[in-house]
Amino acid sequence: MFDFRLTVFYTVAKRLSFTKAAAELFVTQPAITKHVQELESQLGMALFDRRGNQISLTTAGNVLLRHAETIMGVYRQIEFDLNALKGQPGGRLRLGASSTIAQYVIPAVLARFQDHSPEVSLSLLSGNTDQIEQALLNNDIDLGLVEGRTHHSDIRYTPFVKDELVLVCRANHPLAGRDEITLDELKTVPIALRERGSGSLEVIEHALRGAGLRLNDLNLAMQLGSTEGIKSYLTNSASIAFISIFAVQNELKNGILRVLDVAGLTIQRDFYSVQLQGVSEGLADTFMRFSRQQYNRR
Repeated sequence: MFDFRLTVFYTVAKRLSFTKAAAELFVTQPAITKHVQELESQLGMALFDRRGNQISLTTAGNVLLRHAETIMGVYRQIEFDLNALKGQPGGRLRLGASSTIAQYVIPAVLARFQDHSPEVSLSLLSGNTDQIEQALLNNDIDLGLVEGRTHHSDIRYTPFVKDELVLVCRANHPLAGRDEITLDELKTVPIALRERGSGSLEVIEHALRGAGLRLNDLNLAMQLGSTEGIKSYLTNSASIAFISIFAVQNELKNGILRVLDVAGLTIQRDFYSVQLQGVSEGLADTFMRFSRQQYNRR
């Protein structure tokens, strides 16, 4: 329906790879090359610099990419609006979610949404909050779901669902028999934290500051790049960690981990949906309405 050559150019320009573009668009690499060459011939200028196996955008390529970003968004909106006339949402929705949300919060909603709207093609990119926001700014995704709010001026933040970060330890930890520990005790026990750029770490740091503590006051044992890594680490160490309540449901139920309350410290946060300022994608809005309905029923 739409100009496939522009779609080919856009995909190659975003991936800077003919091979990756061919795989993403389910066509052969020679076909990708042919479409790009035809577009360059039509425009009368090169769009890519080719040096061996590496390609980069020319000045003309960068200009075309800037306009293609807008055009591809219009294409997605047209597809959504036309499907809406048939009473059935359809189109392609590119989602991004920070690690905790991608692994523990959103999968069940994705499955129910796919059952509800099978005509919608969904993809999910996972990373930490910084990476998801950057993907949104690069137009690699249409909608992000993140754990923290960094107040980027080009991004619109909308609360999605509430979360609590709880302090947990292994079931046979020396502190496991305690219902509560003090802030002074918190400073002495080895603790595992997420990496810099993690929304979880930012929220923890903010809550500690409110209680008169800094991250440097804690007895840092390890920093790991995933919640699963932290949970596995806890079961084999004397460390404790703050983890989303969404992420430890099974471990608490099966008696693998225990929650420790900290006197004078509660860490709650909102998960946010993020979109570019001034951009309203019908399919993204439809997905968020559906998601909020699912969590309101819980």
